[in-house]
Amino acid sequence: MTPDLQALHTAFDRQHRASRDQAAASAPVRQALLDSLRGLLIDGRAALVRAISDDFGGRSQAETDILEIVPLVTAIGHTRSRLTRWMRDAPRRVDLSLQPGRAWVRHEPLGVVGVIAPWNYPLFLTLGPTIDALAAGNRVLIKPSEASPAFAALLARLVAERFDADRLTVVPGDVAVSQALSGLPLDHLVFTGSTNVGRHILRAAADHLTPVTLELGGKSPAIVAPDFAIDRAARSIAFGRYLNAGQTCVAPDYALVPAASARHFADSVLSAAFQRYRTIEGNGDYSNIIDARHHRRLVDAIEEARRGGAEILTHPSPPPTGRRIAPTVVLGAPDDCTLMREEIFGPVLPVKPYATLDSAMAFVRARPRPLALYCFADGAAMQRRILDSATSGGVTINSTLLHVAQHSLPFGGIGASGMGAYHGHDGFLRFSHARAVHKAGPITMFERLGPPWGATARLTMRVLAGLKPIGATR
Repeated sequence: MTPDLQALHTAFDRQHRASRDQAAASAPVRQALLDSLRGLLIDGRAALVRAISDDFGGRSQAETDILEIVPLVTAIGHTRSRLTRWMRDAPRRVDLSLQPGRAWVRHEPLGVVGVIAPWNYPLFLTLGPTIDALAAGNRVLIKPSEASPAFAALLARLVAERFDADRLTVVPGDVAVSQALSGLPLDHLVFTGSTNVGRHILRAAADHLTPVTLELGGKSPAIVAPDFAIDRAARSIAFGRYLNAGQTCVAPDYALVPAASARHFADSVLSAAFQRYRTIEGNGDYSNIIDARHHRRLVDAIEEARRGGAEILTHPSPPPTGRRIAPTVVLGAPDDCTLMREEIFGPVLPVKPYATLDSAMAFVRARPRPLALYCFADGAAMQRRILDSATSGGVTINSTLLHVAQHSLPFGGIGASGMGAYHGHDGFLRFSHARAVHKAGPITMFERLGPPWGATARLTMRVLAGLKPIGATR
């Protein structure tokens, strides 16, 4: 067994034993853990930003701050201030047949929660589910992506300095560590990544019947209704598409636009990108593609679309070198090309013209359900029509990405884009066991009915459910 795998098994054994032997943490203890996590983010901010940028070979500091650190700090504040209320027993109504008595639900820790995170938002997608899992009283094993080794090593050190290993541990390593973690008898597993890898994770977890939350992604559409201003939609979609150089699981992956406005929309998207990124080469606000393999994948996908007859529109600045791809719009991409079949995960936006809104919605429904859907429509009736016509994990109306940043909303996919949801109270519930409790009163009617089952039982059945004894006639 390699040292990384040995470290994983040692960490799991420690946490598993503690989760079974120790009582559930009180609200003050959980709040103190969240405070420690907040301190890690604040004190380690500069080092975390540098490490993430190093892994990318150049990642915007502002994007790490705004898209990762700030949402985590505010999520901690949101959760900490409400945690005591979330932990209270929730009373439930007692049925007449079970009176007198009391009933309530206790939200208890599951035990050990594993978190397998991706590289695109390495901090947010490791500590986001960790906040919810700690708030629910669990112990957490984090496996960062092997594509972000500098960040993984730093996070492991920062966590070890502030947390007991039986509560929170980071286990860096290669793909073998992720595979081993998904095969452990965890009490819950969270995986964020591609749909294909998600299938392997689910298979591995099935051996121990481990409950799994999968956040996978897919092709999230942006649908521009005929009643919406094209330039306004273009500005918002460009913002969501080109942040982090398009390496965002909920980025708009293609745009459905009225046919008469498609070219104007494409030009407006590029104009909006140019306003935000005047240059690409050497621009500290524009991020690199994570590695050479993904860069080549994107270049090949663009060229495949070009060979298929698509028109490729790109940023007017000189073509960047290294692992940067300028903001790109693709008009007329064939439906069977890579850009239209697979999640793009890069700064490329296919634009698909539609003749009618019904045909646009049919196009969305014919494909796997996406993680996000972006609806650009002015009228409430039009918004309802679009939302009623296609299902997605989450929705932002007349903007992009914002539903993910809302701590009071659940975040999760459906079908090929994932299963389960977390964030805020929904995350607390996701990583808790809702334990049903009934406390009987001094007299228990159910026990008094029999056996032997006699007249009192028949009368009770008639009163409670209108049932007649079997064989009885009218």
